Amino acid sequence: MTRVLQAGRKEPVSGEKRSCVVFLHGYGANGADLLGLADPLGEHLPDTLFVAPDAPESCAGAPFGYQWFPIPWIDGSSEEEAMAGMARAVGDLSAFLDALMVDEDLLPEQVALFGFSQGTMMALHVAPRREDEVAGIVGFSGRLIEPELLSDEAQSKPPVLLVHGDQDDVVPPESLPQAAEALQNAGWKEVYAHVMKGTAHGIAPDGLSVALAFLRDKCGF
Repeated sequence: MTRVLQAGRKEPVSGEKRSCVVFLHGYGANGADLLGLADPLGEHLPDTLFVAPDAPESCAGAPFGYQWFPIPWIDGSSEEEAMAGMARAVGDLSAFLDALMVDEDLLPEQVALFGFSQGTMMALHVAPRREDEVAGIVGFSGRLIEPELLSDEAQSKPPVLLVHGDQDDVVPPESLPQAAEALQNAGWKEVYAHVMKGTAHGIAPDGLSVALAFLRDKCGF
């Protein structure tokens, strides 16, 4: 049985909803952590609804935050527990997206996923395995889980933007080219990348500008 994800939201600046960005936060954070990006993005995407769910589990490594799944080297969980946790979270997120599109009267091509760190891992795993292609995936500072399964399991291949700081000491910067190569090998036609110079594990202004351009130009927002 899937768990219901609680989500914060920012309504479209124009008052008219034509698209939706779903923020997926990182390990130990919460939806509100990324929802603040709705303000700078919403100025340029006035018809976009921004939604930011909390991950389904309390985080052992950050008691006031949430996690999509355990991380063994942080919380001492086993690899099996981590994979089982991710599988369960994948079901939760898919159910959340299904309900969002029904409740908000949105088509898949009107919805983009915008992940950070562990949220990027979720976005890159869930979206390609959905039959109906979403508008696009923006992935900051994350990596592609189980790249070897992608060719067989992908049902859709939406445009992807990968962004990473070259000083990231949490998720290695080489995760970006590894993910890009795996996506291209699995048949993706549109994979874009941007490296944020001098940036650690975070979202720098230049990265956010590239993400905005991607949402406008490649997702049609």
